[in-house]
Formats: sequence, C-alpha cells, structure tokens
Amino acid sequence: MTDETSTMVDVSTLYIVPTPIGNLGDITQRALEILQQVDIIAAEDTRHTGRLLSHFGITTRTFALHDHNEQQKADMLIEKLASGQSIALVSDAGTPLISDPGYHLVTRCRQAGVKVVPLPGPCAVITALSASGLPSDRFSFEGFLPPKSKGRRDKFTEIAADPRTLIFYESPHRIMDTLDDMLSVLGEARQVVLARELTKTYETIHGAPLGELIEWLKEDSNRIRGEMVLLIAGHRAEKEDLPLEATKAVFLLAKELPLKKAAAIAAELYSVKKNALYKWGLENISE
Repeated sequence: MTDETSTMVDVSTLYIVPTPIGNLGDITQRALEILQQVDIIAAEDTRHTGRLLSHFGITTRTFALHDHNEQQKADMLIEKLASGQSIALVSDAGTPLISDPGYHLVTRCRQAGVKVVPLPGPCAVITALSASGLPSDRFSFEGFLPPKSKGRRDKFTEIAADPRTLIFYESPHRIMDTLDDMLSVLGEARQVVLARELTKTYETIHGAPLGELIEWLKEDSNRIRGEMVLLIAGHRAEKEDLPLEATKAVFLLAKELPLKKAAAIAAELYSVKKNALYKWGLENISE
C-alpha cells in the first residue's frame, strides 16, 4: 500500500469534496489541496462556501450548482471538464449528494465518461450513527421526512417492521410534531436517538424510549435547536412473533385441509412450533 501524502489534481476530473458539518478542523488536508488546485468549485451556495474558502485562504473561482439549476447546468460543466478543466463539487456541509445536490451532475459525468473522484470526509449520517449506541451493521438513511403529518405517519407505518436502524434528517421547527407522529405509529417504547449540532459547541446525542425522549425535549427548548439527525432502532421481533411465510402457508393450506393438519405442515416447512401456528389459525382464520 503506497503512502500518498501530496495531491496533484488531474485534468478533466470531477472531485466530490466533503466539507465540515460544523467544526472547521474536520476538513482534510487533501480536501484543502483539491479546493486550492481545481479550476472551478461548484457550490450549493457560493456565499456559504465563500466563507469556508476565505477562512483557509483559498481563492478558487466558485459556481452556483443547486437543486434548482443542476439539471440545466450539468451539460455546461461537463463541457468544461471535457475541455480539460477540473472541478470540485461541494455542498453547504458534509458529503455532496447525501440529501444535497450533485446526483444529476455525477450521473451525467459517468454517462459521458468523465472521471469522478470521491474524497472521504464529514457526513452527519455516519457521525451520528457511530455514537448512537444503536446497531450499525445494517442501517437505512431515509433523508428528510415528509413536511405534512399524514405523509410522516404513512412513512412510519411503512418502516415500522424494518429491522434496520433507520436514520432521518429533521428541522428544529418540525421535530416535536414529527416525534408525535412517530409516537402514534411506533409507540412510546421504541428506542430513538436525537443527535443535534454535531461537531459544534452544543453537540448533543441523547437516546431514550420515544415517550421519554419527548418528555426530555419538553423540559428545555434549547434541546430542539440546531441541525438534527434522528435515529430509530429497528423493529425487533418478539419470540411469539411468527414468520410471515409460515402464517401465510397456514392460511393457504387451511383452505384445503383441517386447520390442525395445515399448521403441522407449515410448522415442518418453516421450523415453527405447530401449536403456535394452530393458535394463530384459530384466532385469524374464519371457519
């Protein structure tokens, strides 16, 4: 494995450059070198990025690339790349494309055969997950929740049985309404972690059963300020929960066989106790 400690920017290359989510000390040396050397920096907000560049004494020209113009400007940027220029893509904070602009540009670059080089770096999703205490072997990042209550409740219903840790972004002015919707669908016992102001002065990572978390937030309005990541523990099947495939088999077999026989066959097929399947059939299958 080679030890490469210096960075030389390649021509006709798009660099995906993560930027700090709070603490400016989290930017990497490689990111600074790329931002210094490329011909153009495509930024979600040039004013926001301008403050970051000024802090590090970087004078590279910036170009606005955001949700409202990305599809229209992608071809122009690809032309610049094809002509030999190098471009760094940045968002306001964290890794571009993670709930931030950049997807259309990267997709078009790959379609056009333009080299795309990703840099590792800050990402609120992974930062929050690593300190949450929730299982990290399987997780799903779901982005921002719908703005209206019905949409949020539909989403929580959709993911209620998902066994993975589920991660969302949420805004301060919606957090309490979101948690109330979550409570109505997932119940007060589901473990939830709120991570706010990550890497900043008032960083807070607090986990509790949902009912307790809501009460904890109500105790101090300062606890609902700042950028937020919500992490929800995945559904854990109780011992008495039966596999969906097994109950479906009982349901279908019972159309042609006595319930006791149907339960016995399904139990053999899916390694489930036949008495549990028989009891399920008595409770759920009409004569």
